[in-house]
Amino acid sequence: MSTTKIGIIICDRYRTCAGGKCLRALRNREGAFSIYAGQEVELVGYTTCDGCPGGNVEYTGDEMVKNGAQVIHLATGLLVGYPPCPYIETFKNFLEKRNGVKVVLGTHPIPKKYLNLHTSLGTWESVEWPERLAPTMADEATRMAYD
Repeated sequence: MSTTKIGIIICDRYRTCAGGKCLRALRNREGAFSIYAGQEVELVGYTTCDGCPGGNVEYTGDEMVKNGAQVIHLATGLLVGYPPCPYIETFKNFLEKRNGVKVVLGTHPIPKKYLNLHTSLGTWESVEWPERLAPTMADEATRMAYD
């Protein structure tokens, strides 16, 4: 069985994050990592965007690809932070074009508390959000487990 090598870029607001939710979701193939069900994966890079407007994104994709990354995940924090990352589509398009890798929006499932908050605020009402959030949506029990 071949191994898919991935990198994760997190929002700099969470730069001290130890990656617990992302790594748990990767291990359990939950959230956006459910696309790897039944597959071997290897994490080959984990870093921040370096803060708005994401200066590290220009270079980190190169490093991750040098380490074998075939897919780069833009962490769930970029979707659920407040405000959500205004550069997420720019990052995705840039990394795909420059580095020739697939970019997935999200890592771990969206915790229930964030889903409830953003729903009440109307944050994700514009037409692009359902597609952006789809990889990180999960059933209610799973969202609760990530609260």
